[in-house]
Amino acid sequence: MSTTVTYLGHGTFQIVAAGKTIIIDPFFTGNPAATVTADEVQPDYLIVSHGHGDHVGDAVAIAKRTGCTVISNHEISVWLNEQGVEKAHGMHIGGSHAFDFGTVKLTIAHHGSMLPDGSNGGNPCGVILKLADGTIYHACDTGLFYDMKLIGEEGIDLAILPVGDNYTMGPDDALRAVKLIEPKRVIPDHYNTWELLAQDANAWGERVKAETNTEPVILKPGESCEL
Repeated sequence: MSTTVTYLGHGTFQIVAAGKTIIIDPFFTGNPAATVTADEVQPDYLIVSHGHGDHVGDAVAIAKRTGCTVISNHEISVWLNEQGVEKAHGMHIGGSHAFDFGTVKLTIAHHGSMLPDGSNGGNPCGVILKLADGTIYHACDTGLFYDMKLIGEEGIDLAILPVGDNYTMGPDDALRAVKLIEPKRVIPDHYNTWELLAQDANAWGERVKAETNTEPVILKPGESCEL
């Protein structure tokens, strides 16, 4: 069974690998780009990159309904326990852990992480998923940083990079990130959810093709690709 990556809108992705369903940053309620509702998803795992409401999203409600495991940094895992989530696996930047679908490693991300109720959300993170079919790097919400070159040395088959600007990298810095990481393929995300994040992803993809050896994969919310 091949690994399938589905864009669910904004920064939310569903990955099906080794028979398990993983959703990264499960933001559905209040997400104008969402293609499904929080009640429709049935993940085995959630991964939460940082504390902002458009990334923690519906994690608590989904975890309580499904009994899935939520993977996050330590501070968010403690907060999730306090919200009644029973299965919260805390990690931290640079650490990795083997799960039954593959290995998760948290990377640095330059962003904020305050939780919706004002609690300390610890450090924001990016995520490297080492799966049987290849390696995915979801940068999550971040600005450009030169250590992306080190992340690229992990051998990235698919990178997911924000291009929306204002809160994260914009198209120019995201292109520089592609050049540092040198992934085989790249998906842009975190754009067009609101007017403030308006970007032309297809135009960005043309720049990627012209200036790098990376294949751009432009997914509309609800569309999928295989790893």
